[in-house]
Amino acid sequence: MEAPQLLFDLAPVAVTAPVVARVEQPREPVVYTVRRLIAEIRSHVEGAYAGILSVEGEISNCRPAASGHLYFTLKDGDAQLPVVMFRRAAGLLGFRLRDGMAVEVRGRISVYESRGQLQLIAETLRPRGEGALQAAFEQLKRRLKAEGLFDRPKRELPAFPQCVGIVTSPTGAALRDIINVVRRRHARLNLLVYPAVVQGPGCAASVMKGLRWFNAHPDRVDLIVVARGGGSLEDLAGFNDEGLARAIAASKLPVVAAIGHEIDHTIADFVADLRAPTPSAAAELVTAAQHRIEERVLALERRVRRAGEFHLLRARQRLQRLSADQVLARLRDAIGLREQRVDELRMRLETAVERRLRNRVTKVAGLEARLRRHDPTLRVAVATRRLEALEARLQRVAGEIAGRRRVRVSQAAGRLEALSPLAVLGRGYAIVYAQDGSILRDASATEANKRIRARLAKGGVRATITEIEG
Repeated sequence: MEAPQLLFDLAPVAVTAPVVARVEQPREPVVYTVRRLIAEIRSHVEGAYAGILSVEGEISNCRPAASGHLYFTLKDGDAQLPVVMFRRAAGLLGFRLRDGMAVEVRGRISVYESRGQLQLIAETLRPRGEGALQAAFEQLKRRLKAEGLFDRPKRELPAFPQCVGIVTSPTGAALRDIINVVRRRHARLNLLVYPAVVQGPGCAASVMKGLRWFNAHPDRVDLIVVARGGGSLEDLAGFNDEGLARAIAASKLPVVAAIGHEIDHTIADFVADLRAPTPSAAAELVTAAQHRIEERVLALERRVRRAGEFHLLRARQRLQRLSADQVLARLRDAIGLREQRVDELRMRLETAVERRLRNRVTKVAGLEARLRRHDPTLRVAVATRRLEALEARLQRVAGEIAGRRRVRVSQAAGRLEALSPLAVLGRGYAIVYAQDGSILRDASATEANKRIRARLAKGGVRATITEIEG
């Protein structure tokens, strides 16, 4: 290949005037505010995708809000797209969404300005078959059910457990929820926690180790609770393990499964002796708390929601007669975005209140512990026990001293008795006194016709000397 050639025209050029080259000044870069930049991006995105789109994917991390809106993530491999379905559209669904469901979503692309996040505002939704994880879950569920593992006789939970073994993450919210419920309803119930991995590849093996440990020490706990907070189907995949299911079925102790939220179902739930909708509900079931306040609140909430939806439906019908469909759609989207922001702020507020309340409870518990350590009744009890010990010791020492004194007195009395002249008299001897009262030791010290007195062992005699011998 030949090298390119450069051709120059060297013909003379008549110069009639000086040539001045104009140099353009560099343009200053445009500085955007975050709000302006995101607003322009939203305008471009919504302009480029102005119509209704159909997007297929697998549902993950589905979260129904108290306002009636649905929030979930649409996944396809490593790609994911946040989706929000506002209350009006969610109320028209004829089925319940669950993680792992493959669906086709029709809606409009938008940008949530508070997070700078691309999202899909769903209008309608229909199932498109099951995802891979959901298909594996259903296959294992059918096989174990056909085997009869789900229909085996369930172990009965003890009515008054002394200690409950919990297999969960020591740093998760599930453990804090259980502790809070137990502290409020049954403060004397003991909890023994086996720290386990509740998400990821090592989840099933870690939970099985906890089950084996508690079954190896049946004298420590009365039942076992396997607990984990909510999450996507991928997060709960460890509890859909066949080995874990068989370990739960083989447990000698009753097992309560408290995995995820009420809408989450795992293989462990079907094998366990009792399934609790949430970890908090497991604590309520274990402590046999019969409270119906939540049911009453939910019933009132449903009544308020139905009344609000009725009034909103009537208002929407009036608005449809007064405005165009496009304007109404924009208005609904604006209201929905504001409600989405309210849901987010409500979630942050609930988290902050819970954290502050937890800190206050911890502080009160510390103060109670300090107060118990400085309780004067404990000091009085210790002093009383010490005084009783000293009194017992004094009595023992006094008894020993008195015993030794009695022995010494007895010995001295024995020696005194041995040296007493009365003892000599008892062997047949006598003490003879002269007439003047002195002891007569020599016969020559007296004379005939003298009176003498003799002291015997018992009594004495008086006599007159008739004869002196030797």
